[in-house]
This record gives sequence, C-alpha cells and structure tokens, in this order.
Amino acid sequence: MSVFKPEVFQGTMSGKRYFEGWYFKHVSKDQEHVYSFIPGISLNPENPHAFIQVINGLTGITHYIEYPLTSFSFSKKTLKVQIGDSVFTSDSMVLNIDSPLIKVSGHLGYSGSLKYPTSLVSPGIMGWYSFVPFMECKHGVVSVSHRIDGTLLVDGEILDFSGGKGYIEKDWGKSFPESWIWFQSNNFANSDACIMMSIAKIPWLGSFFTGFLGFLYFNGSFYPFSTYHKSEITALNLADEKLTLAFKGKKHLLSVTAILRNSGILLAPKSGAMSRRIKESVDSELEIVLSDLKGNEIYRDKASRAGLEVIEGIFDIVKIKEKR
Repeated sequence: MSVFKPEVFQGTMSGKRYFEGWYFKHVSKDQEHVYSFIPGISLNPENPHAFIQVINGLTGITHYIEYPLTSFSFSKKTLKVQIGDSVFTSDSMVLNIDSPLIKVSGHLGYSGSLKYPTSLVSPGIMGWYSFVPFMECKHGVVSVSHRIDGTLLVDGEILDFSGGKGYIEKDWGKSFPESWIWFQSNNFANSDACIMMSIAKIPWLGSFFTGFLGFLYFNGSFYPFSTYHKSEITALNLADEKLTLAFKGKKHLLSVTAILRNSGILLAPKSGAMSRRIKESVDSELEIVLSDLKGNEIYRDKASRAGLEVIEGIFDIVKIKEKR
C-alpha cells in the first residue's frame, strides 16, 4: 500500500483536481547558500502541468517553471520523480533547469538520512490520520536531516553545498489548508537537533478543526507534539515579525520563538490549480526550549536558516478553540 510509502507518488495522472509536490531544502556548510526546490504536478481542467519552484532563501527571489505533463514521470516503488531533465530521489538531486527565468544545473548527493519513526498504525508524520480518506491535504516527511555533497551552477555562479544539510518533505491532495503555520530547521547552533511543526485549519465533515503535527529531534530521540498524540497548543502569538508558540505533550513542554526574515512568494494549490500566492521564508531564526512537565529545562538552542510560513487566519481559529 502506498500509505506505507508516503514519499512515493500517491496520485494518478487521471486526477481532475489534484496536486502533489516534494520540498527539497538545501543549506550549505557555511550557510551562505540556501536553496529550496519544489518539483510537483498540478492537475486541473484549466492548466494541467508539471512544475519546479525555486526559492533562494537568502534573497527571497522565487521562480516557477512550468513543464508539460508528458515531461513528468515517477516510480511507485521508491521516491524517484523526473520533470524534464531534472531528477529528484531520496538519495540525490540532478538539476537541468534551462528557462528564461533561471538556469540551474548540477548534482547533489544525500547521505546519512535521518528518518521519522514509523509503525503499522503510524506510517508517517500524520500518524493514524494517514488512513483517513478524503482529506484535502496530506503531509509526509521524507528525510528529517541528511548530509549534502556536490555543487550547483545557478545562473553562471558555482555554489558548493558539500558538507551542508538537507531536508525533504511533501504534500498531496486537492488544496492546501485555508490557513496554517509551518516551520522547520535542522541548522541548530549547538547540536544535531531538528524541528518541524505545522498547525492548520483542517476541513472536516462540513466544519473544521485545528490540527497540528510535528516533532523535535534531540540527542538521538524524537519528541512528538501533535493532535493525534493528544498534545495541546498552549500559546500562539504574532507581533512585529516575532512568532511565539508553546506546546504541551504527554511528558514534555516545547516553547518556540521564531523571527521572520526574508520571504519569497510561492504558488500553492487550490482545487488542484497552483493559484494561491503565499509567503515563505527560508532565512528565519528559531529559539526553542524543551522542558519536562514541571518546567525543568532539558534543552535550549537557537536555529538559523529556518523555513517559516505564516498564513495569519490561523490565529483566530486557535483562539476560538482555546476558549471552548
């Protein structure tokens, strides 16, 4: 069943209102080069196509390159997606993008991938929600962190990513949520820690609920915080580009402060069409504190080159839920 392989292509090419996209993030060892590449497909009656989105994390400059659907191919056994002459797998990325917008070529190899733990009842980051049909959007984490080796030639400039860190996730379904918060980083100052959290308004049986999922990885252990783990959001606020959040799990507390930096405009799906424009930063900063339920601090650190998306309608929803 593909539910146990969320990294592979989940759809069919005959879908009428469907999208699927993979998010490959790259940060060089010196953190002077930050690039994310998003290969995917948009199936809709108006303009079905494949695409590769590119975001320069340091400048916020983005590009959206369309390809005919015939240029898209995939494997159902492992993560292998090809769009035009570019190939994306869990072990490497080969880029050959030649468009009037941007020219990128090169090969990056990935090694030492850290995987999110799975089981028969929890085949991915979504837990048992992975088995729920008809959800508008599903999410998968392919690689929590891995080493990058290789170089890219971007508009004539050679960028060395050897010794850097990468991250891979994906989304698929009909539409992105109406509003959400997402952040991720594996570039912490004092450890090999990694973090990813997502909070979203999720349509459900004619109404909606506020769902969230994510984790902190630290010192060889995963600390999950999610709706299906019966965790709680205990604080959420945005003021002057400063986002503060707090979560309570069964055994731990997690507080996060995020500083929003340079953002770029990406296209996001609505009814299969890439018609929404959203802001994403790949240059934000995080400060995290992990404590036990008594408030005794276990771990504190700061992360840089963090991915961050804030679609602000989520704040009103979470406040309403907290008051009930």
